[in-house]
Amino acid sequence: MGIGVAVNRVRMVLSDRGGELKELATKSHQVVTLAACVGAATGLFVAGFDRLIVEGILAHVLRLRPWLIALLPGCGLVAALFIRRWVDPTATPATADEYLHAFHDSQHDLRWRPLLARTLASVATLGSGAPMGLEGPSLYTGATIGNRLQQRFPRTFKGSDRRVLMVAGAAAGVAAIFKAPATGVVFALEVPYQDDLARRMLLPALVAAGTGYLTFAVVNGTDPLFPITGSAAFSVRDVLGAVVVGIIAGIGARAFAKLLRIAKKIATMPRPLLIAIAAGCTLAVTFALGRVLTGQSLMMTSGYNVVAWAAVPGHSIPLMLAILVLRSLATSAAVAGGGVGGVFIPLVVGGALTGSIIGNAVHPADITLFIVIGVAAFLGAGYRVPLAAVMFVAETTGRPSFIVPGLFAAVAAELMMGTASVTRYQKPMNLPFSPAKD
Repeated sequence: MGIGVAVNRVRMVLSDRGGELKELATKSHQVVTLAACVGAATGLFVAGFDRLIVEGILAHVLRLRPWLIALLPGCGLVAALFIRRWVDPTATPATADEYLHAFHDSQHDLRWRPLLARTLASVATLGSGAPMGLEGPSLYTGATIGNRLQQRFPRTFKGSDRRVLMVAGAAAGVAAIFKAPATGVVFALEVPYQDDLARRMLLPALVAAGTGYLTFAVVNGTDPLFPITGSAAFSVRDVLGAVVVGIIAGIGARAFAKLLRIAKKIATMPRPLLIAIAAGCTLAVTFALGRVLTGQSLMMTSGYNVVAWAAVPGHSIPLMLAILVLRSLATSAAVAGGGVGGVFIPLVVGGALTGSIIGNAVHPADITLFIVIGVAAFLGAGYRVPLAAVMFVAETTGRPSFIVPGLFAAVAAELMMGTASVTRYQKPMNLPFSPAKD
């Protein structure tokens, strides 16, 4: 009799477990499907956003007379301010910071109206040539799409983390704008914390990043972001040199992060119109100085042109130092003036210039390796994302052989960074969330 009861109990337990496993499998399928939808929607948005800004507005702006180009970023900052006030007065200029705030604070929601305000303001900011990147609005849009969609299906996500599709959308936004799906996944999972990764969100992030990248590629193609030339080989001596580059880049990234944190604080001060006008004047001055020094408009746009310029050997070290300082000041001025854009690519620019300066000093015949590891170190330190930074240079340059020296450089830069970051919304793992004070 006792054996029969035991057998019945085992059958009941197995039946219950079978039902739980079946429900889990169905639920996982639904989550993955929704993540794919988030990725496709984000990729489509980013493709249109990229084409509008780069091929539409900026293509015409950069053909204007230099004195007009110098004035446009200031006009863009003023326009962005009025757009945000008109569409949604509560919308700040933050984009990536909004994702991090919502990630850590369950009471901070990502809503459609602020998204519209920030998107239109980012068109004004980036379309006018301000030295910020498209990745901030792309990441924020993906996170908002994911956040809103997850709230539409509460039963599907019952018992799940509230941030699953938000992280997936952020991964899709970064993957699409950089044409780098692995970078999108790692960045979205790595950036919320200073010393760890977000957990239990990998599969949806992978699916969303993949579909986001594919959707973007269908519309805008798959050309590499940074077509790198030169030698890809490296020796043990180069690895030791990478550590030195990482230390120098870490110091530079720490200074740049401090500038950006001050700029973000200025952007929250009273009289934003006066601040935007002052920032526009600063941008005009940096533009003029850049034109005098190089004959090119290196202070304009997100900075891919600066990376290409830095990759050409032969520039004097004082000249490149001057461009590094001017670009850092220009991006900080745009942030202080309420510009809506990203600082991921400005960090990449800082790393490329730093690597080029070191490369021209020690091995001017081939500076490719120095530029790439400079990017990995500067970006990894600035956002506290060493894994994403190394993955970024591997994917966007098509040179996976740079991973090893890039890792050493990123670690060295991270150690030099201390607890600093370009954002106050990162936090150490296992500590309650509280935005760091500037």
